[in-house]
Amino acid sequence: MDSGVVAFFLLKWYNIFERAFCNTVIFQSKQEVQLKTTVTLSKLAEDLDLRNLTPEIDMTTIELTTQEINRPALQLAGYYEHFSHERVQIIGYVEYTYIISKEEEEQHDCFEKFISSGIPCVIFTTLTEPTEDMRNLANQYKVPVLISERTTSSFMVEIIRYLGGELAPRISMHGVLVDVYGEGVLITGESGIGKSEAALELVRRGHRLVSDDVVIIRKVSEAVLIGSAPDVTKHLIELRGIGIIDVRMLYGVEHVKDSQEIDLVIKLEDWNKEREYDRLGLEEQTTEILGNKVLCHSIPIRPGRNLAVIVETAAVNHRQKKMGYNAAHELYRRVQENLMNKKGV
Repeated sequence: MDSGVVAFFLLKWYNIFERAFCNTVIFQSKQEVQLKTTVTLSKLAEDLDLRNLTPEIDMTTIELTTQEINRPALQLAGYYEHFSHERVQIIGYVEYTYIISKEEEEQHDCFEKFISSGIPCVIFTTLTEPTEDMRNLANQYKVPVLISERTTSSFMVEIIRYLGGELAPRISMHGVLVDVYGEGVLITGESGIGKSEAALELVRRGHRLVSDDVVIIRKVSEAVLIGSAPDVTKHLIELRGIGIIDVRMLYGVEHVKDSQEIDLVIKLEDWNKEREYDRLGLEEQTTEILGNKVLCHSIPIRPGRNLAVIVETAAVNHRQKKMGYNAAHELYRRVQENLMNKKGV
């Protein structure tokens, strides 16, 4: 788990236990924490089922930091200008046959220049395997050599998708994420305002909990944000006065989910009679998360309001808007039509 998330939880739970035993508060966790995005080469090799030809090299210490990959055709031909050496290097059938078409001494010099350029690893695809000399050079320069049984094209699609997910920009936010009728609803607001209680009621109404209290959000594209729970609190909800409950154990696996795209943000806030709240929905408000704009509703809290029903209705209404129907626009159309008819009379 990322050290930022671990620190976040250590501070949070330290506060809880400190209040329980000493009735004092020493730390206060942040509402939003920027997380480091790296993945170790050993994890990539395990997740993508790659065969390791250089087991002598410790891959757990090699961190990949970029989503980009490279096929080093130009580099093997001797052109190293603008070479992104920090990328994962993929040698397919074309690059492999180009190398072995050279004389033995040329092969050695060509591959040595490439393998000594500071690259994190080399992955051979399409059932190609490096020669013994290539393996020796890789061990000499401490560069892991991996093998994929897939074709180059299919493997490139898979590794780009994988790195895009693992190395996507991410933050942790204070809130609750619930899947409501397939819509990812991120509920935010001050501590104690009722986020967890609303989530629990939504679970009882058949919806699925993704994360309570802290949501890890990844930006996988310019239009998509994916939320998930830290491993340490997965499937758990904290209820003041009761404690920690395990949703998966109490309500079953059908009421939890590992991750969910965030479609809608609902901000719960104390009722302020001085403020004008949106009553029609003609103007949509958005909030920005990792540079992506997400539709946001500010919901004022008053005694007697059923938060779960409000959240559920907001999700259904959002889904209906995506399907092309907007009730506020329909009301506006009816009013305009009524006025035109009266003028005609």
